[in-house]
Amino acid sequence: MKAIRVLVANRPRLMRELVIATISDQPDIEIVGEIPEESGIESAVEQTQPDFLIVALDRQDRLPEFCQGILQNHPQIKIIAIASDRNSTVFYWASLRVQSNQIEASEAGVLNALRGIAQPTARLQ
Repeated sequence: MKAIRVLVANRPRLMRELVIATISDQPDIEIVGEIPEESGIESAVEQTQPDFLIVALDRQDRLPEFCQGILQNHPQIKIIAIASDRNSTVFYWASLRVQSNQIEASEAGVLNALRGIAQPTARLQ
């Protein structure tokens, strides 16, 4: 079975470290990189070809601006955006249009989304 490739990006550093610590010991998940600055995300995606990109969510109701370009240029990538200050996590993917679902803001919620078995808690527009 092929490992799920994950790139962890954006700020804050503590969030990146917690996400990496949470998922790095999963046998079916491979951390392919960690990017501290938004400006390096596009080139890191090009270099690492992740299945998932995990980023910080600034506004719960809005896709982070740089993610739109990532999803347009790499429609196979799925994005998990975490708002740690609001205990909220959103799963984004591209099809004919960008879609999202609110997922459980927990380790299980993120791991289920990475594995493709996310149970949505609410649908966002």
